[in-house]
Order: sequence, then C-alpha cells, then structure tokens
Amino acid sequence: MKHIYDVEVLPLPAPSAVSSLSTEERANVLDLLFEPSTQLHTLSVPLLQSETFSTYPDLIAAVGAQLSALADSPSTSDAKWLEDILSSHPRLGATKVESEQSAAEQAQLKGSEEEAAALLKLNEEYEVKFPGLRYVVFVNGRSRQEVMEDMKLRIDGGDLGGERIAAIRL
Repeated sequence: MKHIYDVEVLPLPAPSAVSSLSTEERANVLDLLFEPSTQLHTLSVPLLQSETFSTYPDLIAAVGAQLSALADSPSTSDAKWLEDILSSHPRLGATKVESEQSAAEQAQLKGSEEEAAALLKLNEEYEVKFPGLRYVVFVNGRSRQEVMEDMKLRIDGGDLGGERIAAIRL
C-alpha cells in the first residue's frame, strides 16, 4: 500500500484537524496518503474521526496497524478485505492511475517498449503467484531495472504473508 513519505508537499490539513473533518474530507485525506479504496475508507475513516494525530507519520502508522491486524487475522474475509485494499495500488508501469502521487511515481519507470512488456509480464507473474495482491515498492530514485530485479526476487521467494506485510509497510 503506497503512502507518501513527504506529506508536506500534499494539500493536507494539519494532522490535528483531521478528526474534525467531514467523512468525505477524511476519506480524501486517506486517498492522498494511500490509494483510493472504498474498503480503506470503511476501515479507517472512523479511526480518523475518533483519534487525533499530531503528525501524519503517526496517522499512517495507525492505519498501518489496522492493516497489520487484518493481515494477522485468521479470518478469510479479513484476508480478502486486506487484499482489496492492497490491490487498489496500480500496477507498476500502468498508464492510467488515479492518484497524482502514483502518476509521478509511474513516470519514473518510463523505458523502452521492450522494458514495458517485461514489466507487464512480471506484474502478471506476481499476481498469479500472489492472488489478490499487486507488487508494491517505493520507486523513488530506483531504476526500472532495479525495480524489476526486486520484483523477480519477491516472486521467486513466494512468501504470501511476507508480501502482504511488505505492501502494508510500503
């Protein structure tokens, strides 16, 4: 699940003011920090109303704790809910993305048509290996080749639980 590390560049209210926002505005905060996801709204909008955060890293950590609780749950419905949230992240190399942050991140992965085809194939392999998930990594400053090598290693590792945790932490 992508989240923004430099929240100061986003059009966000003060973190301490989030709890007083409307439901729609709290959902918008989540969309700016993560990817747009109805399931994430259902899970975390109430948290943003009931708690006051002094920093955005604290808010992100609290949402991360909610996601980790879903990952640790033995419930198959919790696993499905988590997968729905995590799969809201666009595929790497996607041309159509919903958030400005993802669009900027995707732009860093521009390459040749051959590289785009290889990335598409890796996305497909990843999604077959880890049904319900999308490959997520912090791209900033990494080349397409570095990202694709990481993707291959994670596919070969085959650790579904580890991939869920990695997606939550990224």
